[in-house]
Amino acid sequence: MKSSLAFAPDAASLILPSQELLRRFDLQGPRYTSYPTADRFVEAFGPEDYVRALRQRCELGAHGRPLSLYVHIPFCASLCYYCACNKIVTRHQSRGREYLDYLAKEIALQAAQLGRGAAVSQLHLGGGTPTFLHDAGLRELLSVLGDAFTLAPEREQSIEIDPRTVDGHRLANLADMGFDRLSFGVQDFDPEVQKAVHRVQPARQVFDLVASARGLGFGSINIDLIHGLPRQTIQSFDRTLAQVCELRPDRIALYAYAHLPERFKAQRRIAADELPDARTRIEMLSRSIATLSAAGYVYIGMDHFALPDDPLAIAKRQGRLHRNFQGYTTQPDSDLVALGVSGIGAVGATYSQNAKTLEEYYDHLDQDRLPVVRGLAMTRDDVLRRSVIMALMCQGHVDFEAIEQAHLVDFRRYFADELVALAPLAAQELVHVHDHEIEVTPMGWFFVRAIAMVFDRYLQSDRNRARFSRIV
Repeated sequence: MKSSLAFAPDAASLILPSQELLRRFDLQGPRYTSYPTADRFVEAFGPEDYVRALRQRCELGAHGRPLSLYVHIPFCASLCYYCACNKIVTRHQSRGREYLDYLAKEIALQAAQLGRGAAVSQLHLGGGTPTFLHDAGLRELLSVLGDAFTLAPEREQSIEIDPRTVDGHRLANLADMGFDRLSFGVQDFDPEVQKAVHRVQPARQVFDLVASARGLGFGSINIDLIHGLPRQTIQSFDRTLAQVCELRPDRIALYAYAHLPERFKAQRRIAADELPDARTRIEMLSRSIATLSAAGYVYIGMDHFALPDDPLAIAKRQGRLHRNFQGYTTQPDSDLVALGVSGIGAVGATYSQNAKTLEEYYDHLDQDRLPVVRGLAMTRDDVLRRSVIMALMCQGHVDFEAIEQAHLVDFRRYFADELVALAPLAAQELVHVHDHEIEVTPMGWFFVRAIAMVFDRYLQSDRNRARFSRIV
């Protein structure tokens, strides 16, 4: 078995994809934060099924394994037109107060099933805008979580931040609360693009906040960018990239904008004729990869870059990457408990999702019921394919013997059709299929979603991919 170190090229050895290759894979497909993907969840899976999964976790002795917690804070003070997240636009702080009360109810119901004091090694607050809550509200939330769970002293504790909602004083308070990782939503520094998506935030504001965060000793700072937004040009995005390289965050998430106004009402405010065309988008992506690579960033996979000494880059070199609903992580595989409206959790061989509207979320909790409204109990085939897809997405390598021993299958026989389907990708030097393993090439890392899609049984039987984002 080859070391996974072979599948993590550094900036010096990285071969960048051509624009022609990027155009060829300008397709839509899942992001594989889970397998099966969330669009496969069913309403037949409800609170009773979720409780059963929690009880099985305890019966199997997994209760001693640390949990990951995700808390969804849906509120935003203003609407960003590109946004596809579950959010509620309001300036009324009273709504946050009410939400905290209901979160406390859900936390109590979860703790009753898990057993009070379950260990937590990872805590992430997402949204929406978590910093919509005042510092007192965030402290209250952490206190409630601390009473219900055992928050490990060495835990990873992260929060998503809209730069318009914080200043240096608030960052100091977040550090005092135990947050060690920050993710700033930037998207683009160009003023015209910011106006077009209704998110105006001066670059100087972000630079000052990052400087403050570094002075406060935060362990990791991430910047989110989006290419393909209205009024973006190749030249304007080059300027944004230059500013980001000057800012030098530890991590960068570079997403492709997916314009789906039929699904996301906010996107209907974007003028379609102001969106860059496919050729421009591809050149933006190509130049972004080249610029960030030249600046010393390691391409982690999909949309993520990190500095070589960042734990994410180190985990990739050592073959220790994992993936969950928050994306790539250094945390070992663990059950994920999701709290709050629309939160998606993963316990054992199940996925579960909470109610997507506040009214339904509150209604369940008023009845002392966990607010799970859909989910999935995985089949044996689902679990097997999840192992293969996550090995590709995280390690860039699938060892046939390891899969066979874990799942009691003959890999080549079970995946005979998939191995044939890999042949065109192998011909393009994106993947190597050996006698006993599959290996993603350095070039293949840029198209790893396309490689993983080969093993997606649901996707092969359903060719309607319009609901997904682009894979490059």
